[in-house]
Amino acid sequence: MDPETELSQDTSKPPGLNLHQQVRLKSEAGQVLLLLPPQSETAGELTWQELWQQLKHRLNAGDRFWQPDTTVILQAGDRLLDSRQLQELDDALQEAQLALQRVSTYRRQTAVAAATAGYCVEQPSPEDSLQNSLATPPKALAEPLYLNTTVRSGTEIRHPGTVVLVGDVNPGGAVIAEGDILVWGRLRGIAHAGAAGNPQCLIMALQMDPTQIRIANAVARAPSDKLLDYYPEVAYVANRAIRISRAADFNFASRGR
Repeated sequence: MDPETELSQDTSKPPGLNLHQQVRLKSEAGQVLLLLPPQSETAGELTWQELWQQLKHRLNAGDRFWQPDTTVILQAGDRLLDSRQLQELDDALQEAQLALQRVSTYRRQTAVAAATAGYCVEQPSPEDSLQNSLATPPKALAEPLYLNTTVRSGTEIRHPGTVVLVGDVNPGGAVIAEGDILVWGRLRGIAHAGAAGNPQCLIMALQMDPTQIRIANAVARAPSDKLLDYYPEVAYVANRAIRISRAADFNFASRGR
């Protein structure tokens, strides 16, 4: 089987159900993609129960084309999901020996619910899915993503704007943003601001003790000597290198000049 073909070739789908109203499973690069039908294109909106039953049918129909504990990437698109629904999806996947690890979503509420539940999150802009060969001006950043959680080891948060996190980034956790990153807590994992290439972005934290920080293409690591005292700090790019300054001493008014 081609690794990028759809796993499910189910011929028993309900009559009148078009492709845009189907839950789909695909194999790609050793992982399973779970694609939910777009909410904006489902005439006669599917209820959550109908969508969940479709998934159960897909998982139980025919032979399983995946190995036990295969990683699943949920491509939720513009579907609005809460923590309970994400848990129900996870439970169904676990019964089929699949492991939900990452959630890709355009919806901010879904991104917050997934991050709070401890899943890796990727929040692309809806425009990223459009096939447009015409030259377009640089896109504006998305609205900031506000999270009140701890980014634990193995969890990765991606957002096409600024990320404001009330909580810690633990070692092994990562926050990747096209805008700034503000951690109202301890930054001990990885932070990558300006991920689309903007060197004017900032990384700010109440306690700056990262495994690695990146701003655009510049990379820095925390010093090996551990500090005894911590205070709010700002990481920024100057002379093509990352500098760290006390927040109280940083001149925010000069940013972008």
